[in-house]
Amino acid sequence: MNRTELALACKRRGLNCCQAVLLAFADQTDLDELTLQQIGAAFGVGMGCFETTCGALCGAQMLLGLSEYEPGRPVLRHAKQLVKEFQDRAGATRCRDLKGMDTGVVLCPCEECVRHAVEIAEHALGLQAL
Repeated sequence: MNRTELALACKRRGLNCCQAVLLAFADQTDLDELTLQQIGAAFGVGMGCFETTCGALCGAQMLLGLSEYEPGRPVLRHAKQLVKEFQDRAGATRCRDLKGMDTGVVLCPCEECVRHAVEIAEHALGLQAL
């Protein structure tokens, strides 16, 4: 099972978007699955319950930090690129906008947000080309 399939299986099992993305990369971290679930637990329906950043994108950013951060080595340029790639694919970065809460037009369903976040994270971590 590839990472995207694993993340989607986690999402379908009831985990939130952030948790699903994090668990798809459990083998790339030093953290166990329960810890990854705990880290992502507050990012269901985006940060702030639909109000701000998509949980799947948050998970991808967390993975970037876990993988790339070293004291004195900033990851902000990579983080900005990750956001840009997600926005280009999904049409927005804010959960509220992605789900069409104000417009009634869904830009990107949750499973597609998870798919985009996994693919972008794989690229950012050097695990796969975009």
